[in-house]
Amino acid sequence: MRHVPIKLGPLAVLLTVISICMTTLGVLAFTTARADWSLAEEYADTVRVRYELEAEGQRFLWAAAKSRQEGIGPGALENTEVDEDGVIWRSFEKGEFGLKVGVREESGTLRVVSWRMRKEWELDEDMNLWSGEE
Repeated sequence: MRHVPIKLGPLAVLLTVISICMTTLGVLAFTTARADWSLAEEYADTVRVRYELEAEGQRFLWAAAKSRQEGIGPGALENTEVDEDGVIWRSFEKGEFGLKVGVREESGTLRVVSWRMRKEWELDEDMNLWSGEE
């Protein structure tokens, strides 16, 4: 029986390339997972703030309905403004988010005429965008 020598040169190169590829894919997977986690946390904070504002708006509606039942009227609640159309406005702020609620008394009931959530933002002037001109 004759012994055939195994050449390890090509096998070592192949294993090295596979190791480098697997390490690169592992680093990329870890980096992507961290970026996804960071984005998920930012989204969770945004949703939490929005839900807190929604809860404050609902508490305002409850207080307005209760004051109307007591005969005081929702316009007498603190931090409210009444415009010329008789709409009672209340604004809530939390961070860069805000909620503005408008209610009106109609036919002995309260009607929500506006419920607007907004977020403050500023245009990034540092971006170098192509204007279409040469």
